[in-house]
Amino acid sequence: MLDLLLGILFFNCILILFKLFDKYKADNFQAIIINYVVAGGLGLSVFLRHEPISVNTILGYDWFYYAILIGCFFIGVFKLLADGAQKVGLAISTVANKMSVILPVIASFILYGDSITGLKIIGLILALIGVVLSASEKGKLSFDKKYLWLILIIFFGQGIADILFNYAQSQYVDPTQAPLFISTIFLSAFVVGSLVLTIRVLQKKEKLRIKNIGWGIALGVPNYLTVYYFFRALDSGMWESSEAYPLLNMGVIVLSALTGFLLFKEKFSLSNWLGIGLCVIAICFISLERFIHLLF
Repeated sequence: MLDLLLGILFFNCILILFKLFDKYKADNFQAIIINYVVAGGLGLSVFLRHEPISVNTILGYDWFYYAILIGCFFIGVFKLLADGAQKVGLAISTVANKMSVILPVIASFILYGDSITGLKIIGLILALIGVVLSASEKGKLSFDKKYLWLILIIFFGQGIADILFNYAQSQYVDPTQAPLFISTIFLSAFVVGSLVLTIRVLQKKEKLRIKNIGWGIALGVPNYLTVYYFFRALDSGMWESSEAYPLLNMGVIVLSALTGFLLFKEKFSLSNWLGIGLCVIAICFISLERFIHLLF
């Protein structure tokens, strides 16, 4: 339980930093790229404290190519989220990203035989409605239909990344290798992001700014800790993955809303508060049966 709560807490730290990015005019993409090398380096340093490792050994792990692929999805989905925020709005992009939780949940039912119960299904339905309402404006979401492809790619891209992460974690990654696995994901994302940034700089579409390095360093630590503690939550056996993913997403929505309201004086409509309330109820439904099972 503690690992999942820490994952939610550190994810919220990431969102707070994104708020500060906007306030201090930091470049999201450049800071994110730096963040990946910091997060990757942190995971590598944690692993190397316990045992040395060679490149050939890393290449030989069964999870290596999964980590590379997940890293590509990480940086790709982030870039699409940034594009989506500009073309269809942040609310629509957020909904597409968070609604993707249904994909790893369905995969968990099919691949791992997770239990399908009434409480869990009700919780998932409430969660999906809560996501839409918490991100909507006056209960409505509208966008230019020509960008439907972008919304769908965000939805499926995030969902596939989560499915791959869950599959690699459950089938191939030994818990002692978790820091190295996570580090490989982040460093892969760094390499891909650096290539994209280099091309944009050479095309004179973007200028490098030193201040983004500091923001990237600040972002890298909670980013690594978010993924690390979520990995531990999945590996703990306390939660089925069909429970862990919705609980993480709903927990992030609730905590980030409270943080925005208390720290940044954000204003929410009635539909936003209703969505947040439904997310809380969804958490109760999804987790209730697990707690009952543990108690009895």
